[in-house]
Amino acid sequence: MCFRKAPADRFEGRSGPAGRSGISGAGRGLAGLLLAALVWMSASPVHAECSDFAAPGVHWRRCLLDGLDLSGLDLAGAILRDSSLKRAVLDDSILDGVDARRAKFVSASMRRANLEGADLSLADLTSADLEGAVLRGADLSRSKLFNANLREADLTGARLEGVDLLRADLSGAIWVDGEGHCSAGSIGRCRKMRD
Repeated sequence: MCFRKAPADRFEGRSGPAGRSGISGAGRGLAGLLLAALVWMSASPVHAECSDFAAPGVHWRRCLLDGLDLSGLDLAGAILRDSSLKRAVLDDSILDGVDARRAKFVSASMRRANLEGADLSLADLTSADLEGAVLRGADLSRSKLFNANLREADLTGARLEGVDLLRADLSGAIWVDGEGHCSAGSIGRCRKMRD
């Protein structure tokens, strides 16, 4: 965008001579600072949503939710992007379709949670307990599942590109192809059971 300077005589008589608004140099600096602060505040995310009640579709983006007990709750379609849920309890919760990109679920308990179609890309699930969780069609690309418990989890159709499964326990998990279970002792990778 290009700005052209208006002729000085256009503003004569309105607020004094051209170029004078009646505000001193210090006042103009303060007014500019206030304007910049207002613009910055309107562009930054509002964190008031972090105190909203748990419900389907709740917007908890960039919230600190460490240690909360959210077990058995319906949070389908919730926005949890960039939030921290370290040591949170989400056992038996309905989390299908959640947007949890870059969320931190370190040491969280998510046993039997329904995460079908969830976006967990770049999420940190280090040492998370996902035993029996439903992760059908979930996007786990580039997420950290280091030392996670995925025993008996359903990973049918899940995206695992670039995922860190080091020391993750996949015993009994249904693998992404949906055509078999990982054998007992599948640590870090799925070793299919033989019939």
